[in-house]
Amino acid sequence: MTLRICTYNIHKGFSQFNRRMVVHELRERLRSLDVDLVFLQEVQGLHLHHSVRHADWPQRPQHEFLAEDMWQQTAYGGNAVYDHGHHGNAILSRHAILSTDNQDVSDHRFERRGLLHCEVSLPGVDVPVHCVCVHLGLMAGSRRRQMEALAERMERLAPDGAPLIIAGDFNDWRNRADELLGRRLGLVEAFGRDGGRPPRSFPSNLPFFRLDRIYVRGFRVTQALVHFGEPWSKISDHAALTADLELLR
Repeated sequence: MTLRICTYNIHKGFSQFNRRMVVHELRERLRSLDVDLVFLQEVQGLHLHHSVRHADWPQRPQHEFLAEDMWQQTAYGGNAVYDHGHHGNAILSRHAILSTDNQDVSDHRFERRGLLHCEVSLPGVDVPVHCVCVHLGLMAGSRRRQMEALAERMERLAPDGAPLIIAGDFNDWRNRADELLGRRLGLVEAFGRDGGRPPRSFPSNLPFFRLDRIYVRGFRVTQALVHFGEPWSKISDHAALTADLELLR
């Protein structure tokens, strides 16, 4: 069983510095990757003002608009809620999503964060794959506590080496996640599988910071790529990451 996955912080459908609304271009670029599972951060579930300001603003939540006719299953976890809307994380899947839950791991009221956890059924595979989309905090202490909560959750719900994919925007430029998630959950970072470091993914025009990650357990990584520069840099301030995975039997 093979999977191609992607993680992408989509900046709520706006280009770097919010210069342009690019959600339509974003949809086409995502489709060009031909992936089975998409882990998205900063997904706009609702924004009443944008629908007034932009004539072509999608009438549906962004995750549903992006998934249409391509990914049959979606899950969304709204984390930041405000008077005119909300945004959070989403998972798009070509395979059946059996369950979904969004755990609030906000460390303070000014920065709302969640862990979107889905169980995905793969054809011919007896056990579900646990998929978690994350967007961790900007402060080191917040990230540490959020990763502890993540590890505790998966130790409880995905024990005994169950197949696991955790992907998203970790904001982890000091690379603390590798040690904690590797030690406690047996995860391997897709780009660091041969002793290398996580990829540079921010800013998308010429990446320098290593913020975005794909961690896996129960899979062999056959290829991992960073999608940066044009046209990606015109869509979001983050690069998109993809990985090709083979399920270990």
